Amino acid sequence: MADCIFCRIISGDVPADMIHKDEMVTAFRDVNPQAPTHVLIVPNKHIASLNDLTGEDKALVGHIVQTAVQIASSEGLAERGFRVVANCGPEAGQSVDHIHFHLLGGRALGWPPG
Repeated sequence: MADCIFCRIISGDVPADMIHKDEMVTAFRDVNPQAPTHVLIVPNKHIASLNDLTGEDKALVGHIVQTAVQIASSEGLAERGFRVVANCGPEAGQSVDHIHFHLLGGRALGWPPG
């Protein structure tokens, strides 16, 4: 989608600090990090929200989680701990209408969030 910032990052039209890209997902550092490590993992396929996932997307979601674990390991977070978060809708804090998963770590993360 031409007006989607994440689609434009995936296509290379908008620069980002990329750390992973494969046939299913793209991962890059958040421009407004909320932790020392804050990476966004975004499916290359445009899906507006978690509510729009279908049964055909099961493998994609599994791949996103596996990618998050791989990145957490490469960032030195696996032993210390990390968080993977997906917001759905405006009240949950979803600010871009393209599903994305936040990988957060590098400091103690409080609970409950928000």
